[in-house]
Amino acid sequence: MSQYVLKLAVLGDAGVGKTSLVNQFVSASFKEDYRATLGVNIVMKTIKLEQINGNARLILWDIAGQEQYEITRGAYYEGCLGALLVYDISRYSSFENIEIKWLTDYKKYVEKTGSLILIGNKNDLEDQRYVFKEDAKEMAKRINAIEFIETSAKTGNNVEKAFLNLVYEIIDGRGVS
Repeated sequence: MSQYVLKLAVLGDAGVGKTSLVNQFVSASFKEDYRATLGVNIVMKTIKLEQINGNARLILWDIAGQEQYEITRGAYYEGCLGALLVYDISRYSSFENIEIKWLTDYKKYVEKTGSLILIGNKNDLEDQRYVFKEDAKEMAKRINAIEFIETSAKTGNNVEKAFLNLVYEIIDGRGVS
C-alpha cells in the first residue's frame, strides 16, 4: 500500500470560505459565524486513496487572506505541491484577485509550481452570483489549473471532490512517491 505526505495551500481573499472548506473536508462541519484566520491555520487529515490502493496524509495550509499577513506569507508556501485557489462567486473582486494576487504570490514562492484547482465557493448563493462559470473556466485554462469546480462549504457540495481531484492529480501527474 502506497503512502503519501502532501502539503497543500488553500489560497484566496479573506471571507471567501477557505477555513469553511477545510473544516467541511476534514470534519464535515460548517459554522455560520465568521472568524478570520490569523496568519495560517494548519490542519491534517489522512485519507484513503481507493483508486490507487494507498493513503495520503494531507497537510492543509489555510493561509490568511488579509493584507497585514502579506510579508510573512511567503514562508508558508515552502514545500507546497498544490493549491486550491478559492474565490467567492458573489464577490467579483475575490475572483479577480486569484490571478492578480494569489497566483502571483504562489508562483513567487513555490520553486516547482504545483497543481492548481480553481474553486468558486458559495455556490449555495446562486441568487447573489457575480462570477459566471464561463469566466471561471476561461481563467482556469489561462492559469493552467487542472480544473475549475464550484463548491459550497455550507452544504458540502463538491468539497471532497475538489480536494481529492487535487490529490490524485499531484500523485498521478507529478509522479510523487
